[in-house]
Amino acid sequence: MLVNAANITEKKYRKLTLLLTEHGLEMSVTDTLNNQILSFDVVSFDASAPAEQQLLDALQNHASLRDLYDEVGVVQQNNLSTFVPDALLDESQLGAYLQYNNKVFAHDDFRTDTLNNYSIHHVYVAQSRWLHVLEEHFKIISAKHAHSVLVGRLLDLSKNVDDKRMFVHMAPGHFEIIIVQNQHLLLFNSFEYKTPEDLIYYLLFTAEQLNLNPESFRLEFLGKISEDDAFYKIAYKYIRNVSLFDPEDARINNDFSAQDNREHFILFQS
Repeated sequence: MLVNAANITEKKYRKLTLLLTEHGLEMSVTDTLNNQILSFDVVSFDASAPAEQQLLDALQNHASLRDLYDEVGVVQQNNLSTFVPDALLDESQLGAYLQYNNKVFAHDDFRTDTLNNYSIHHVYVAQSRWLHVLEEHFKIISAKHAHSVLVGRLLDLSKNVDDKRMFVHMAPGHFEIIIVQNQHLLLFNSFEYKTPEDLIYYLLFTAEQLNLNPESFRLEFLGKISEDDAFYKIAYKYIRNVSLFDPEDARINNDFSAQDNREHFILFQS
């Protein structure tokens, strides 16, 4: 069983970060002395088997998950979330912020992440059963939501950029649209998709709502996508300024490829 080092003589100077989704588990190991990501790996879940059991199996069988770390961070990803300005946040009514756009229940585990420097809270439903499994295994974990990492980092990168920038983060079965302007969050939304046509419909509809001209606004893709992907090609057909996000703007702690940094942006920035 893994435990965190109790004092400096026992420190390993290693941090484990886990990104947990319904499709699998991403993990990275960071050297905390040099703030460098040493390694990362991906464990895919079989959609026909219970995800919780597959998580338990990974904890028992994967070498990186049986090692000792000073810190274990867990980043959970789901679509049961929303962003709320600090001035409108009532900690006693977290479920109310989600109920109009999501199916939530009184017994759900509602939590918030604070986006430091932006006066925004991210309200979401935590995956309590999975977090409990990880707490049993690691003893102490720190948890936050993937969209908190995604939006917070893109806001950081928008500093002194006065143009509106649209980012799309692609993941299996869903994608997120984030529009920022000089460290202001103009829009965040998450959509489910099956076809490239689903993607372009939501992109053009969102652009229309914010008065963004497809001939002039800038769209950048992150996540699991490449220029050869049908989803990229259809966006390129209807929107003039389309590109893959340049990870050099954000790469501060690893030497992995540009594609790895785009695909695992949330993990690497956590």
